[in-house]
Amino acid sequence: MNIAVVGLGLIGGSLLRALVAGGHRVVGYDADPATRPLAAEAGFEVADDVATAIAGTELAVLAVPLPALPSVLDQLTGYPGLVTDVTSVKGPVRDLAAKHGVRRFVGGHPMAGKESSGFAATEAGLFDGCAWVLTLEAETGLDDWLVLAGLITRLGARVVPLDSLEHDRAVAQVSHVPHLFAAALAGQLRDNPPAAALAAGSFRDGTRVAATRAELIAAMCGGNAAAVGATLDRLLAELHEMRARLDEPDPVAALVPALRPAGELRRAWPPAPGPSGDQPADAIALLELGRAGGWVTAVAEDRSKVSTIRPESGRNRP
Repeated sequence: MNIAVVGLGLIGGSLLRALVAGGHRVVGYDADPATRPLAAEAGFEVADDVATAIAGTELAVLAVPLPALPSVLDQLTGYPGLVTDVTSVKGPVRDLAAKHGVRRFVGGHPMAGKESSGFAATEAGLFDGCAWVLTLEAETGLDDWLVLAGLITRLGARVVPLDSLEHDRAVAQVSHVPHLFAAALAGQLRDNPPAAALAAGSFRDGTRVAATRAELIAAMCGGNAAAVGATLDRLLAELHEMRARLDEPDPVAALVPALRPAGELRRAWPPAPGPSGDQPADAIALLELGRAGGWVTAVAEDRSKVSTIRPESGRNRP
């Protein structure tokens, strides 16, 4: 398949590597004049502008931050191929694609990454085993969705079908708000040498994503402001409840009932995968699969059915 990857940061650059390793012809482009030579020196085909990168390709992957998308979409006018993205918010991207008249669009978001960024941090195996959302909307061409799902599953990722609203609500809960909490927790080190000396595993694990570039965190949270705000309000209410329990005559006894359910949920995550099965390549059935926490592992060659796995409730992953 002839593919263009626009944006060669951690996700775009890793996708460039993975697709080339998978035997595809891929042309990359990045707006940063320092990034393009890095990719070229690594042996990849790199264009000097978006128009050259997408010329003659069947698929264009947009791997740029949300604020940069309008400019890139302006340069895709008349592009006949399939377009997808890897942005961490889907509703605003869906609206932008419609506004710019993108003919064939499937929203995407790989749940993969690390605190380091830029092309120097890229790796071809970044997507192995990761969940990769592909949005299914009323206007989504099912055949386009299946082509993309087949491509992504062959990279080793698990494709989760959701609509953009469902995606944005879920990532606010498990990705975007955790970045904000991590930033607030990392702030405990400010002018606090004793805390820095004593911080260990719980601090390290709780603050890892705070090392992400501030601009990237701001773009993902600001682009999903409504869902992030609602999630923050709920979590702040829970924290206030825990704060109130500290004022009880026996704070230890008061905290246990609030903490025990959370511990049970964390120990049960991730859920054990159930047996593999097949189901028709039908949009309604695919959305039901995603809403149940299941995913697509392969697409049949004729795209009539997909192989799937659903979580097995009540058991932990071995």
